[in-house]
Amino acid sequence: MLAAITAAVGFLVAVLWFDLMFDVQVWPHRRADLLPEPVIESIASYYRRVTTDASPMNRLISLVMVALLALLIAQATRDVTPVWLSVVSLTLAALAIGLALGRVVPAAKRLGSHPDSQRATTALARSIFRDHVLFLALMVALLAVQLVGG
Repeated sequence: MLAAITAAVGFLVAVLWFDLMFDVQVWPHRRADLLPEPVIESIASYYRRVTTDASPMNRLISLVMVALLALLIAQATRDVTPVWLSVVSLTLAALAIGLALGRVVPAAKRLGSHPDSQRATTALARSIFRDHVLFLALMVALLAVQLVGG
């Protein structure tokens, strides 16, 4: 069970790493009012490819998220799993996946379609970056909890 959970978390962290390679372009401009247009275009092009153009392969990420939740629920129902491990793991996973599906994916799709003003796309790119950093922290914490408690 631990190996499958670790693999799912590892997959999600790897996908996140690719996202962050583009998101990190906002960092040098964190104090600027607006991101430069080439930065916005680079990030928007990436999210257009991964949220729209990559269909149906982009659904694999959602499938892995569902599989991770199912694995954690299965782990929680086993008598050998400490309650604290299940509670913490499910909480971390639910927060991360809820953030991804509730905020990041819709924002990435919108940014990828690039219909907004430079101010709006700047706000979207910055919020996606912040959310991805939080997602990474949640996934690393989940992995640590699993490795320590599992």
